[in-house]
Amino acid sequence: MRLPGTRYQEPGWEQVRKLLGQCSLEVFKRCDPGELLAPAPAGEALALYVDLLAECLHAAGRSVRAQAAGNSYGDSVAELALLLAYELAARPSDWAAFRTALAGEHARVPGFWRQPGGEALLRKKVNDMFALLRDKVDADNYQAACGRPCSPNRIYAYRMLDTAYGEIARLFGNWREHRVQVGAILGRPLETALPIEVRQLASIAGCRPEWILRWSATLERFTGSPGPLHTRSKRFDSLKDNAVKIGEMLAEIGEYETLSANRDRDWLQDADTSAAWLEDYWRVLDESEAGSGACGTPGPDLILDALEDEPDAARAAEPAEPAGAADGEPLHAQRAQSVSLPPHFVIVAGAAQDPGSWSARMLADDSLAVRLAVYLKLLGPDDDSYPDAWRDPATNGLPTMAQLAALDAVSLPTLRKRRDAAIARLSAAAPSKGRNE
Repeated sequence: MRLPGTRYQEPGWEQVRKLLGQCSLEVFKRCDPGELLAPAPAGEALALYVDLLAECLHAAGRSVRAQAAGNSYGDSVAELALLLAYELAARPSDWAAFRTALAGEHARVPGFWRQPGGEALLRKKVNDMFALLRDKVDADNYQAACGRPCSPNRIYAYRMLDTAYGEIARLFGNWREHRVQVGAILGRPLETALPIEVRQLASIAGCRPEWILRWSATLERFTGSPGPLHTRSKRFDSLKDNAVKIGEMLAEIGEYETLSANRDRDWLQDADTSAAWLEDYWRVLDESEAGSGACGTPGPDLILDALEDEPDAARAAEPAEPAGAADGEPLHAQRAQSVSLPPHFVIVAGAAQDPGSWSARMLADDSLAVRLAVYLKLLGPDDDSYPDAWRDPATNGLPTMAQLAALDAVSLPTLRKRRDAAIARLSAAAPSKGRNE
Protein backbone atom coordinates (compact mmCIF):
# COMPACT_ATOMS: atom_id res chain seq x y z
CA MET A 1 0.00 0.00 0.00
CA ARG A 2 1.25 3.47 -0.92
CA LEU A 3 0.02 6.69 0.68
CA PRO A 4 1.50 10.19 0.36
CA GLY A 5 4.58 10.59 2.53
CA THR A 6 4.66 7.00 3.79
CA ARG A 7 7.67 4.74 3.33
CA TYR A 8 7.01 1.69 5.52
CA GLN A 9 3.58 0.43 4.40
CA GLU A 10 4.66 -1.79 1.49
CA PRO A 11 5.59 -5.51 1.53
CA GLY A 12 9.28 -4.61 1.95
CA TRP A 13 8.50 -3.80 5.58
CA GLU A 14 8.72 -7.48 6.46
CA GLN A 15 12.41 -7.50 5.52
CA VAL A 16 13.01 -4.21 7.36
CA ARG A 17 11.44 -5.76 10.46
CA LYS A 18 13.55 -8.91 10.16
CA LEU A 19 16.76 -6.92 9.66
CA LEU A 20 16.06 -4.76 12.72
CA GLY A 21 15.29 -7.87 14.79
CA GLN A 22 18.40 -9.69 13.57
CA CYS A 23 20.71 -6.75 14.30
CA SER A 24 19.06 -6.06 17.66
CA LEU A 25 19.90 -9.60 18.77
CA GLU A 26 23.52 -8.90 17.77
CA VAL A 27 23.39 -5.75 19.91
CA PHE A 28 22.08 -7.71 22.91
CA LYS A 29 24.99 -10.13 22.58
CA ARG A 30 27.35 -7.17 23.02
CA CYS A 31 25.20 -5.33 25.56
CA ASP A 32 23.26 -7.51 28.00
CA PRO A 33 19.56 -6.53 28.11
CA GLY A 34 19.93 -6.33 31.89
CA GLU A 35 22.00 -3.17 31.37
CA LEU A 36 19.00 -1.56 29.72
CA LEU A 37 16.94 -2.16 32.86
CA ALA A 38 19.54 -0.69 35.22
CA PRO A 39 18.66 2.48 37.12
CA ALA A 40 20.89 4.53 34.79
CA PRO A 41 19.09 7.33 32.89
CA ALA A 42 16.98 5.94 30.02
CA GLY A 43 18.59 8.39 27.61
CA GLU A 44 22.01 6.81 28.09
CA ALA A 45 20.65 3.31 27.46
CA LEU A 46 18.81 4.53 24.34
CA ALA A 47 21.92 6.23 22.95
CA LEU A 48 23.98 3.08 23.55
CA TYR A 49 21.37 0.86 21.88
CA VAL A 50 21.00 3.11 18.82
CA ASP A 51 24.78 3.44 18.36
CA LEU A 52 25.33 -0.31 18.54
CA LEU A 53 22.31 -0.98 16.30
CA ALA A 54 23.61 1.44 13.67
CA GLU A 55 26.99 -0.34 13.71
CA CYS A 56 25.31 -3.72 13.18
CA LEU A 57 23.11 -2.36 10.39
CA HIS A 58 26.16 -0.94 8.60
CA ALA A 59 27.97 -4.28 9.02
CA ALA A 60 25.01 -6.12 7.49
CA GLY A 61 24.64 -3.56 4.70
CA ARG A 62 26.01 -5.86 1.98
CA SER A 63 23.72 -8.79 2.74
CA VAL A 64 21.01 -9.76 0.28
CA ARG A 65 18.30 -8.81 2.76
CA ALA A 66 19.79 -5.37 3.43
CA GLN A 67 20.19 -4.54 -0.26
CA ALA A 68 16.68 -5.71 -1.22
CA ALA A 69 14.08 -3.12 -2.17
CA GLY A 70 12.28 -1.82 0.92
CA ASN A 71 9.61 0.04 -1.01
CA SER A 72 8.75 1.16 -4.53
CA TYR A 73 10.32 4.59 -4.02
CA GLY A 74 13.82 3.17 -4.32
CA ASP A 75 14.69 2.92 -0.61
CA SER A 76 16.59 -0.23 0.32
CA VAL A 77 15.80 -2.35 3.36
CA ALA A 78 19.05 -1.21 5.02
CA GLU A 79 18.25 2.47 4.46
CA LEU A 80 14.76 2.18 5.91
CA ALA A 81 16.01 0.20 8.92
CA LEU A 82 18.73 2.76 9.67
CA LEU A 83 16.31 5.69 9.37
CA LEU A 84 13.89 4.00 11.77
CA ALA A 85 16.71 3.39 14.25
CA TYR A 86 17.53 7.12 14.24
CA GLU A 87 13.82 7.94 14.58
CA LEU A 88 13.82 5.86 17.75
CA ALA A 89 16.64 8.02 19.11
CA ALA A 90 14.38 11.07 18.68
CA ARG A 91 11.34 9.41 20.33
CA PRO A 92 12.34 8.36 23.87
CA SER A 93 8.73 7.53 24.80
CA ASP A 94 8.81 4.47 22.51
CA TRP A 95 12.08 3.38 24.09
CA ALA A 96 10.58 3.83 27.55
CA ALA A 97 7.64 1.61 26.58
CA PHE A 98 10.10 -1.03 25.36
CA ARG A 99 12.03 -0.92 28.63
CA THR A 100 8.75 -1.28 30.55
CA ALA A 101 7.85 -4.36 28.50
CA LEU A 102 11.28 -5.88 29.16
CA ALA A 103 11.00 -5.12 32.86
CA GLY A 104 7.60 -6.82 33.02
CA GLU A 105 8.92 -10.02 31.45
CA HIS A 106 12.06 -9.84 33.61
CA ALA A 107 9.93 -9.58 36.75
CA ARG A 108 7.95 -12.64 35.70
CA VAL A 109 10.99 -14.69 34.55
CA PRO A 110 14.30 -13.15 35.67
CA GLY A 111 16.79 -13.05 32.80
CA PHE A 112 14.18 -14.47 30.40
CA TRP A 113 16.43 -13.74 27.42
CA ARG A 114 18.84 -16.44 28.65
CA GLN A 115 16.08 -19.07 28.97
CA PRO A 116 15.01 -21.46 26.15
CA GLY A 117 12.87 -19.46 23.76
CA GLY A 118 13.93 -16.23 25.43
CA GLU A 119 15.72 -14.94 22.35
CA ALA A 120 12.53 -15.24 20.29
CA LEU A 121 10.58 -13.36 22.97
CA LEU A 122 13.23 -10.64 23.07
CA ARG A 123 13.05 -10.31 19.30
CA LYS A 124 9.25 -10.05 19.47
CA LYS A 125 9.53 -7.15 21.92
CA VAL A 126 11.88 -5.40 19.49
CA ASN A 127 9.51 -6.07 16.58
CA ASP A 128 6.56 -4.66 18.54
CA MET A 129 8.51 -1.50 19.34
CA PHE A 130 9.49 -0.84 15.74
CA ALA A 131 6.05 -1.76 14.38
CA LEU A 132 4.47 0.96 16.54
CA LEU A 133 7.24 3.40 15.63
CA ARG A 134 6.88 2.91 11.87
CA ASP A 135 3.16 3.84 11.99
CA LYS A 136 3.98 6.97 14.01
CA VAL A 137 6.66 7.97 11.49
CA ASP A 138 4.42 7.35 8.50
CA ALA A 139 1.50 9.18 10.15
CA ASP A 140 3.70 12.25 10.70
CA ASN A 141 4.97 12.13 7.12
CA TYR A 142 1.43 11.70 5.78
CA GLN A 143 0.35 14.84 7.66
CA ALA A 144 3.31 16.77 6.27
CA ALA A 145 2.55 15.61 2.70
CA CYS A 146 -1.23 16.13 2.77
CA GLY A 147 -1.76 18.79 5.40
CA ARG A 148 -4.47 16.65 6.98
CA PRO A 149 -4.41 15.21 10.51
CA CYS A 150 -3.51 11.55 10.71
CA SER A 151 -2.92 9.28 13.69
CA PRO A 152 -0.91 6.02 13.79
CA ASN A 153 -4.23 4.23 14.30
CA ARG A 154 -5.55 5.71 11.05
CA ILE A 155 -2.49 4.43 9.22
CA TYR A 156 -3.24 1.02 10.72
CA ALA A 157 -6.82 1.30 9.46
CA TYR A 158 -5.63 2.14 5.95
CA ARG A 159 -3.43 -0.96 6.03
CA MET A 160 -6.30 -3.13 7.28
CA LEU A 161 -8.52 -1.97 4.40
CA ASP A 162 -5.74 -2.62 1.88
CA THR A 163 -5.27 -6.11 3.33
CA ALA A 164 -9.03 -6.70 3.24
CA TYR A 165 -9.14 -5.68 -0.42
CA GLY A 166 -6.31 -8.11 -1.20
CA GLU A 167 -8.18 -10.94 0.51
CA ILE A 168 -11.43 -10.09 -1.32
CA ALA A 169 -9.57 -9.99 -4.63
CA ARG A 170 -8.09 -13.43 -3.85
CA LEU A 171 -11.54 -14.85 -3.07
CA PHE A 172 -12.99 -13.30 -6.23
CA GLY A 173 -10.15 -14.80 -8.27
CA ASN A 174 -11.09 -18.26 -6.97
CA TRP A 175 -14.82 -17.63 -6.73
CA ARG A 176 -15.82 -21.14 -7.80
CA GLU A 177 -13.94 -22.67 -4.86
CA HIS A 178 -15.33 -19.98 -2.49
CA ARG A 179 -18.76 -19.64 -4.07
CA VAL A 180 -20.71 -19.40 -0.78
CA GLN A 181 -18.38 -16.83 0.83
CA VAL A 182 -18.16 -14.71 -2.34
CA GLY A 183 -21.96 -14.82 -2.56
CA ALA A 184 -22.17 -13.61 1.04
CA ILE A 185 -19.75 -10.78 0.26
CA LEU A 186 -21.77 -9.74 -2.81
CA GLY A 187 -25.04 -10.11 -0.92
CA ARG A 188 -26.68 -12.65 -3.22
CA PRO A 189 -26.37 -16.38 -4.04
CA LEU A 190 -24.17 -17.06 -7.05
CA GLU A 191 -25.16 -18.91 -10.18
CA THR A 192 -22.76 -20.86 -12.40
CA ALA A 193 -21.85 -17.85 -14.54
CA LEU A 194 -18.91 -15.57 -13.70
CA PRO A 195 -20.21 -12.70 -11.49
CA ILE A 196 -19.79 -9.36 -13.21
CA GLU A 197 -18.25 -7.88 -10.02
CA VAL A 198 -15.41 -10.41 -10.23
CA ARG A 199 -14.60 -9.28 -13.74
CA GLN A 200 -14.82 -5.58 -12.86
CA LEU A 201 -12.64 -5.63 -9.71
CA ALA A 202 -9.32 -4.46 -11.15
CA SER A 203 -7.96 -2.34 -8.26
CA ILE A 204 -8.77 -1.19 -4.77
CA ALA A 205 -10.57 1.79 -6.27
CA GLY A 206 -13.26 -0.61 -7.51
CA CYS A 207 -13.75 -2.30 -4.13
CA ARG A 208 -17.09 -1.37 -2.57
CA PRO A 209 -17.29 -0.55 1.15
CA GLU A 210 -20.21 -2.92 1.71
CA TRP A 211 -18.01 -5.76 0.48
CA ILE A 212 -15.48 -4.92 3.21
CA LEU A 213 -18.20 -5.02 5.86
CA ARG A 214 -19.67 -8.30 4.60
CA TRP A 215 -16.22 -9.87 4.18
CA SER A 216 -15.43 -9.09 7.83
CA ALA A 217 -18.79 -10.54 8.85
CA THR A 218 -18.09 -13.82 6.98
CA LEU A 219 -14.70 -14.54 8.55
CA GLU A 220 -15.92 -16.15 11.75
CA ARG A 221 -18.15 -18.48 9.73
CA PHE A 222 -15.49 -19.50 7.22
CA THR A 223 -12.24 -19.22 9.22
CA GLY A 224 -13.34 -19.50 12.84
CA SER A 225 -12.00 -16.06 13.81
CA PRO A 226 -14.03 -12.84 13.78
CA GLY A 227 -13.19 -10.22 11.17
CA PRO A 228 -11.44 -6.94 12.07
CA LEU A 229 -14.72 -5.00 11.99
CA HIS A 230 -16.56 -7.59 14.08
CA THR A 231 -14.39 -7.94 17.17
CA ARG A 232 -14.73 -6.26 20.56
CA SER A 233 -11.58 -4.27 19.87
CA LYS A 234 -12.09 -0.52 19.70
CA ARG A 235 -9.31 -0.05 17.15
CA PHE A 236 -11.74 0.15 14.22
CA ASP A 237 -14.72 1.63 16.05
CA SER A 238 -14.88 4.56 13.64
CA LEU A 239 -15.24 2.17 10.67
CA LYS A 240 -17.73 -0.32 12.09
CA ASP A 241 -20.99 0.00 10.13
CA ASN A 242 -19.61 3.16 8.51
CA ALA A 243 -19.65 2.39 4.79
CA VAL A 244 -19.23 6.06 3.85
CA LYS A 245 -15.94 6.46 5.73
CA ILE A 246 -14.65 3.12 4.43
CA GLY A 247 -15.50 4.22 0.90
CA GLU A 248 -13.59 7.49 1.34
CA MET A 249 -10.48 5.69 2.60
CA LEU A 250 -10.62 3.08 -0.19
CA ALA A 251 -10.99 5.87 -2.75
CA GLU A 252 -7.98 7.71 -1.31
CA ILE A 253 -5.78 4.62 -1.48
CA GLY A 254 -6.95 3.94 -5.04
CA GLU A 255 -6.46 7.55 -6.15
CA TYR A 256 -2.86 7.68 -4.95
CA GLU A 257 -2.25 4.22 -6.41
CA THR A 258 -3.35 5.57 -9.81
CA LEU A 259 -1.32 8.77 -9.49
CA SER A 260 1.84 6.85 -8.63
CA ALA A 261 1.22 3.86 -10.88
CA ASN A 262 4.32 4.35 -13.04
CA ARG A 263 6.51 4.69 -9.88
CA ASP A 264 9.18 6.37 -12.05
CA ARG A 265 9.88 3.03 -13.75
CA ASP A 266 9.17 4.21 -17.30
CA TRP A 267 11.57 7.13 -16.98
CA LEU A 268 14.23 5.03 -15.26
CA GLN A 269 13.95 2.35 -17.92
CA ASP A 270 14.48 4.96 -20.64
CA ALA A 271 17.47 6.33 -18.77
CA ASP A 272 19.05 2.89 -18.47
CA THR A 273 18.39 2.18 -22.14
CA SER A 274 19.95 5.48 -23.20
CA ALA A 275 23.01 4.91 -21.02
CA ALA A 276 23.48 1.40 -22.42
CA TRP A 277 23.13 2.70 -25.99
CA LEU A 278 25.77 5.38 -25.40
CA GLU A 279 28.15 2.89 -23.80
CA ASP A 280 27.79 0.57 -26.81
CA TYR A 281 28.28 3.48 -29.22
CA TRP A 282 31.51 4.66 -27.61
CA ARG A 283 32.80 1.10 -27.28
CA VAL A 284 32.27 0.44 -30.99
CA LEU A 285 33.83 3.79 -31.88
CA ASP A 286 36.92 3.12 -29.72
CA GLU A 287 37.32 -0.38 -31.19
CA SER A 288 37.00 1.05 -34.68
CA GLU A 289 39.67 3.70 -34.12
CA ALA A 290 42.02 1.24 -32.41
CA GLY A 291 41.68 -1.55 -34.97
CA SER A 292 40.92 0.15 -38.26
CA GLY A 293 44.52 -0.08 -39.44
CA ALA A 294 45.07 -3.70 -38.36
CA CYS A 295 41.87 -5.48 -39.24
CA GLY A 296 39.81 -2.99 -41.18
CA THR A 297 36.97 -2.82 -38.67
CA PRO A 298 34.38 -0.40 -40.09
CA GLY A 299 33.47 2.72 -38.13
CA PRO A 300 30.07 2.96 -36.47
CA ASP A 301 28.57 4.87 -39.37
CA LEU A 302 29.60 2.12 -41.79
CA ILE A 303 28.38 -0.91 -39.81
CA LEU A 304 24.91 -0.92 -41.33
CA ASP A 305 26.31 -0.49 -44.84
CA ALA A 306 28.63 -3.45 -44.26
CA LEU A 307 25.74 -5.59 -43.05
CA GLU A 308 23.60 -4.63 -46.02
CA ASP A 309 26.40 -5.68 -48.39
CA GLU A 310 26.88 -9.03 -46.67
CA PRO A 311 24.89 -11.88 -48.31
CA ASP A 312 21.98 -13.14 -46.23
CA ALA A 313 23.00 -16.76 -46.72
CA ALA A 314 26.49 -16.10 -45.39
CA ARG A 315 25.15 -14.36 -42.31
CA ALA A 316 22.64 -17.15 -41.67
CA ALA A 317 25.39 -19.76 -41.81
CA GLU A 318 27.37 -18.11 -39.01
CA PRO A 319 26.76 -19.51 -35.51
CA ALA A 320 24.94 -17.14 -33.16
CA GLU A 321 27.18 -15.69 -30.49
CA PRO A 322 25.61 -15.69 -27.02
CA ALA A 323 25.05 -12.33 -25.37
CA GLY A 324 28.06 -11.25 -23.38
CA ALA A 325 30.40 -13.79 -25.02
CA ALA A 326 32.36 -10.98 -26.67
CA ASP A 327 33.24 -9.65 -23.27
CA GLY A 328 34.49 -13.05 -22.10
CA GLU A 329 31.74 -13.58 -19.52
CA PRO A 330 31.34 -17.16 -18.25
CA LEU A 331 28.25 -18.95 -19.46
CA HIS A 332 26.80 -19.22 -15.93
CA ALA A 333 27.10 -15.42 -15.55
CA GLN A 334 25.28 -14.86 -18.84
CA ARG A 335 22.45 -17.17 -17.78
CA ALA A 336 22.17 -15.56 -14.34
CA GLN A 337 22.02 -12.06 -15.78
CA SER A 338 19.42 -13.16 -18.34
CA VAL A 339 17.00 -13.88 -15.48
CA SER A 340 17.95 -10.80 -13.41
CA LEU A 341 20.19 -12.62 -10.91
CA PRO A 342 23.68 -11.44 -9.85
CA PRO A 343 26.40 -12.53 -12.34
CA HIS A 344 28.20 -14.69 -9.76
CA PHE A 345 25.01 -16.18 -8.35
CA VAL A 346 25.86 -19.77 -9.33
CA ILE A 347 29.33 -19.67 -7.75
CA VAL A 348 28.36 -17.83 -4.55
CA ALA A 349 25.10 -19.74 -4.01
CA GLY A 350 26.80 -23.05 -4.71
CA ALA A 351 29.35 -22.41 -1.97
CA ALA A 352 26.78 -21.19 0.58
CA GLN A 353 25.41 -24.54 1.74
CA ASP A 354 27.16 -26.49 4.46
CA PRO A 355 28.79 -29.36 2.55
CA GLY A 356 28.63 -31.56 5.62
CA SER A 357 24.84 -31.42 5.96
CA TRP A 358 22.82 -34.52 5.14
CA SER A 359 20.79 -32.85 2.40
CA ALA A 360 23.94 -31.43 0.77
CA ARG A 361 25.49 -34.90 0.68
CA MET A 362 22.33 -36.44 -0.76
CA LEU A 363 22.05 -33.79 -3.48
CA ALA A 364 25.77 -33.49 -4.21
CA ASP A 365 25.39 -34.90 -7.73
CA ASP A 366 22.57 -32.53 -8.64
CA SER A 367 23.03 -29.08 -10.10
CA LEU A 368 22.51 -25.94 -8.04
CA ALA A 369 19.24 -25.28 -9.88
CA VAL A 370 17.88 -28.72 -8.99
CA ARG A 371 18.92 -28.36 -5.33
CA LEU A 372 17.22 -24.98 -5.01
CA ALA A 373 14.15 -26.32 -6.81
CA VAL A 374 13.94 -29.08 -4.18
CA TYR A 375 14.04 -26.55 -1.32
CA LEU A 376 11.55 -24.33 -3.16
CA LYS A 377 9.13 -27.26 -3.37
CA LEU A 378 9.63 -28.55 0.18
CA LEU A 379 10.06 -25.35 2.21
CA GLY A 380 8.71 -22.56 0.02
CA PRO A 381 10.47 -19.49 -1.37
CA ASP A 382 11.26 -17.65 1.88
CA ASP A 383 12.36 -19.97 4.68
CA ASP A 384 14.50 -18.34 7.39
CA SER A 385 17.06 -21.15 7.10
CA TYR A 386 18.11 -20.16 3.57
CA PRO A 387 21.53 -18.48 3.21
CA ASP A 388 21.37 -14.96 1.83
CA ALA A 389 23.41 -16.07 -1.19
CA TRP A 390 20.51 -18.25 -2.37
CA ARG A 391 18.05 -15.37 -2.46
CA ASP A 392 17.04 -13.26 -5.47
CA PRO A 393 17.80 -9.63 -4.44
CA ALA A 394 14.59 -8.49 -6.17
CA THR A 395 12.29 -10.67 -4.03
CA ASN A 396 14.56 -11.75 -1.14
CA GLY A 397 13.29 -15.29 -1.76
CA LEU A 398 14.56 -18.23 -3.75
CA PRO A 399 14.57 -17.79 -7.55
CA THR A 400 11.46 -19.00 -9.33
CA MET A 401 11.32 -22.30 -11.22
CA ALA A 402 11.54 -20.35 -14.49
CA GLN A 403 14.77 -18.65 -13.33
CA LEU A 404 16.25 -21.95 -12.14
CA ALA A 405 15.39 -23.64 -15.44
CA ALA A 406 17.22 -20.85 -17.30
CA LEU A 407 20.28 -21.32 -15.05
CA ASP A 408 20.44 -24.98 -16.09
CA ALA A 409 19.45 -24.19 -19.70
CA VAL A 410 16.62 -26.74 -19.56
CA SER A 411 12.88 -26.55 -19.98
CA LEU A 412 10.55 -26.23 -17.00
CA PRO A 413 9.17 -29.78 -17.43
CA THR A 414 12.73 -31.14 -17.42
CA LEU A 415 13.64 -29.24 -14.27
CA ARG A 416 10.45 -30.43 -12.55
CA LYS A 417 11.27 -34.01 -13.50
CA ARG A 418 14.79 -33.75 -12.08
CA ARG A 419 13.49 -32.01 -8.94
CA ASP A 420 10.87 -34.70 -8.32
CA ALA A 421 13.48 -37.42 -8.82
CA ALA A 422 15.75 -35.74 -6.24
CA ILE A 423 12.87 -35.44 -3.76
CA ALA A 424 12.08 -39.12 -4.27
CA ARG A 425 15.71 -40.00 -3.43
CA LEU A 426 15.57 -37.87 -0.28
CA SER A 427 12.30 -39.50 0.79
CA ALA A 428 13.68 -42.97 0.20
CA ALA A 429 16.85 -42.24 2.15
CA ALA A 430 15.15 -40.49 5.07
CA PRO A 431 14.38 -43.65 7.11
CA SER A 432 17.96 -44.93 6.88
CA LYS A 433 19.19 -41.45 7.86
CA GLY A 434 17.13 -41.64 11.03
CA ARG A 435 18.59 -45.04 11.95
CA ASN A 436 22.22 -44.06 11.26
CA GLU A 437 22.30 -40.64 12.93
